[in-house]
Amino acid sequence: MKPILQVEDDPNDVFLLQHAMTKVGVANPIQVATDGQQAIDYLSGVGRYADRNQFPLPCLVLMDLKLPHVMGLNVLKWIRQQRGAPLVVVMLTASAEDADIATAYRLGANAFLTKPSEANKLEEMVTAIKDFWLTHNTLPQQSHHESAAPGVAHARTRRFAAKSPRSINTTSNAKRHYTLANI
Repeated sequence: MKPILQVEDDPNDVFLLQHAMTKVGVANPIQVATDGQQAIDYLSGVGRYADRNQFPLPCLVLMDLKLPHVMGLNVLKWIRQQRGAPLVVVMLTASAEDADIATAYRLGANAFLTKPSEANKLEEMVTAIKDFWLTHNTLPQQSHHESAAPGVAHARTRRFAAKSPRSINTTSNAKRHYTLANI
């Protein structure tokens, strides 16, 4: 089972999200990068992340905006410049600023979620992530770096295939995420 890459510098937010994931039954292992450069290194498979058996490419990236070394939006921009199959990136941040939301979507975010302050709301959000991104969403079978022709860069990749809205039998939040992912 492919991991989820959580890119988050606040240990409390790491703990709370992982606790909510466990509580709602997310079975995917979670890898954590505590700054933007670690996320890039992980996704590149360099340095301590070179062993793809220990650090496989994720099925989902949950990215904070404000990170040490390289900001979340810059990591997102870097991801979208890489060749290969699309990587699902959900911005998960405390920001609800219109400028941050617009920039994230312009750079190719698949979704933008604002971290709730209540534990039950976080569990609802994690349930929606699980139901849509980990259950109903379908991605190409090829890994992130294997599918593109050499020299081809995708600045904004939206080529994942999701099931039609009629086949999704989840919460209205998951349906809203389907709509947002196809904007």
